[in-house]
Amino acid sequence: MNEQERRRRAHDMDATLRVGKAGVDAVADELRSQLGDRELVKVKFLRSARGGTTSEELAEQLAELADATVFETRGHTAVFTR
Repeated sequence: MNEQERRRRAHDMDATLRVGKAGVDAVADELRSQLGDRELVKVKFLRSARGGTTSEELAEQLAELADATVFETRGHTAVFTR
């Protein structure tokens, strides 16, 4: 699958994970599990999770914990891949 098609698929996806006040630690295992089943996973960062950080920073932290790669971030959502 090429980059353009991946972006199209990511755009059409619904977020299957939401990061709240418990932070990225609480969803890292679930992200790892979902990436085992599919190529792309969309994650939404709720206001309570962001606090004083940006969605990009949270996405990088989550990617490191889940052994994933940040494909793209847009607004308060991020798309991850293996």
